[in-house]
Amino acid sequence: MDEKGRHNDPPQGEILARPLERALGLAPPRTKAFASLGIRTVGELLRHFPFRVEQEAGEDSIASHVAMLEAKPSAERAAHIAVRGTIAAVRPSFGRKPRLEATLDDGTGTARLVFFNMPWLRGKLHPGRQGIVEGKAKLERGYLEFVNAKWTEVVEDRAPAARSERLRAVYPSTEMLPSRLIEDAVAKVLVEASAAVPETLLDGYRAERGLIGIGAAYRGMHAPKDDAEFGRARTRLAYDELLALQLAVALKRRMRAVQGAPELAMGAALERDILARFPFEFTPDQLSTFREIAKDLAESRPMNRLLQGDVGAGKTAVALASMLVAVTNRHQAALMAPTELLAEQHFASISRFLAGTSVRVALLTGSLAASERTRIRDLIEMGEVDIAIGTHALLTGDVRFQALALAVVDEQHRFGVAQRAELRGKAPAGETPHMLVMTATPIPRTLSLTVYGDLDVSTIRHRPKDRAPVHTRVLPESRAADAYAFVRERIDRGEQAFIVVPAVEESDLGLKDVAGHLAMLSKGPLAGKRLAGMHGRMKADERDAIMDRFRAGEIDALVATVVIEVGVDVPNATVMAIEHADRFGLAQLHQLRGRVGRGPKGGVCVLVADPITDDGRARLEAIKSTDDGFRISELDLAIRGPGELFGARQSGLPPFKVADLARDLGLLERARRDATDWIARSPLLAADDERLIRRVVLETYGEALGLGDVG
Repeated sequence: MDEKGRHNDPPQGEILARPLERALGLAPPRTKAFASLGIRTVGELLRHFPFRVEQEAGEDSIASHVAMLEAKPSAERAAHIAVRGTIAAVRPSFGRKPRLEATLDDGTGTARLVFFNMPWLRGKLHPGRQGIVEGKAKLERGYLEFVNAKWTEVVEDRAPAARSERLRAVYPSTEMLPSRLIEDAVAKVLVEASAAVPETLLDGYRAERGLIGIGAAYRGMHAPKDDAEFGRARTRLAYDELLALQLAVALKRRMRAVQGAPELAMGAALERDILARFPFEFTPDQLSTFREIAKDLAESRPMNRLLQGDVGAGKTAVALASMLVAVTNRHQAALMAPTELLAEQHFASISRFLAGTSVRVALLTGSLAASERTRIRDLIEMGEVDIAIGTHALLTGDVRFQALALAVVDEQHRFGVAQRAELRGKAPAGETPHMLVMTATPIPRTLSLTVYGDLDVSTIRHRPKDRAPVHTRVLPESRAADAYAFVRERIDRGEQAFIVVPAVEESDLGLKDVAGHLAMLSKGPLAGKRLAGMHGRMKADERDAIMDRFRAGEIDALVATVVIEVGVDVPNATVMAIEHADRFGLAQLHQLRGRVGRGPKGGVCVLVADPITDDGRARLEAIKSTDDGFRISELDLAIRGPGELFGARQSGLPPFKVADLARDLGLLERARRDATDWIARSPLLAADDERLIRRVVLETYGEALGLGDVG
């Protein structure tokens, strides 16, 4: 299909596959510099997009700029300009605010250059050097003065011609390969290469949505004439990325719709019986989400639902009630947790809850002795286990279920799409289990429309009424003693504390570790109190023993790593101190804070930190400002950006090159509607004019979303 929407075979695109060194005649060092950015072919260079464009000032003489500024009112005698000349003098200045001053002469006049906190320029600015200075200049006593302007050295025999004002692309670059060199390389191949990019969208389809052709989009992205052209190019390329993902998600939904799942019925009597087992009344949110899940479980189409709720909102109770629906229908359920500690805690609490019933619960983790693991595995396969709880150990090939009907994944963000697919594959041949994934890190709306687009979402927004809020305080390292005086005061009142440190053992990073901090506290601020340490490298039985003692009130303060981040429920723990709090992510801080205040007494979380980065300061300010997990997730998205919060490593999906979920929500929603309609019309993307878009979708998302069997 060509750019006008004609149904031709796509060009072979030989130029796109051409090695860059051959296309541009690059020397080996330059070839290596491009390769360090993942650019080895012309096609990869074309897809190395600028992250912004900026106005580049045209050159003029110093005398002309002085005359232009003198004609303005005195309050407006400043402008963004560019001047080419020769360094006439350099005057370094040392002291509390070191600076470098230089004089630039272009034959028509001189300009004063002032640089603060830019010591690397001392080796570049010498009398006789020629270059271009660009930046904001103001008129001072008849002279031009630049402060911290951009300096570009030029070599006389290779000096480019005086440039005109223009819009220039700014690329992700390295010290060995600056943006301007990338721009020059793109310019040499742009016309031919952009014409070779195959068009995936029909002319009429693009016209309805106001989208330009793909070749024009590549040219407008790399060499726009103005901001409007860059905007049109960016919109087309971002839409293509979002549409490919949404088509993949729509295909995934379609695949699920044609699979068969066990029908697990729940009438009013069974609902009453299940809810009566709980020693508390479900909140309205818990009840409505349980009924949403139960409605899905009664269908022959596999449920694929996300249960999201803030820390302490009662998601596990809803999940357990859902698993009991499967068990009462003579099927099995599985609960997979990301850590052994969390799996062990789920097993302990669910076993206590079901004590005295006929429901059989088993725990399967990697640390079990071989003989015990074999025994549990055989019981699961024979159907002698109703609810299997475990870690990744549930995914191993030798674990088989007799009648798995519901798979629950706790803290889903710790698991990739492929792992969920493996768990789904544990059902009997010809059937697909219902899938419930839980998260205490609520998903921002933008992300809920992306990789979670094939999930139906249930939300528990409100916590149980007996949960008092947790108050958060931020203290600098210099006031750590105040934090531990407060911890001691709470312990004296009969309450318990968590103390979180980032490291398991001492390191060169200067971070507090479990053993060292435990020793310091026991000799200093918490002397005489019952202290214990815990981290993920301990054996499971050792961790279990410590947690049992902590729950029983035999330990006053537990010094631990983030191993206690999720699932730990000790109602008498009312205070938490987090050391080096700026080293933790915002969602992680919120999870940690959720370990206290789980009883009627409420809680206090003290963050001890001296943040040195803007992000670190922003995270602490955000966590102090709210204890609403939904608000936290939006702040986290704003601070870290979707690439960090939900990147390729975490999701199994390739990152976007152009689309930005923080700014492209409207475009994302349009792409979602378009993809839904498209798959409704053409469930397999099998038409001749869909071959290209189908190939893009499967090559980009086929493996990550398990679309290999589409069609």
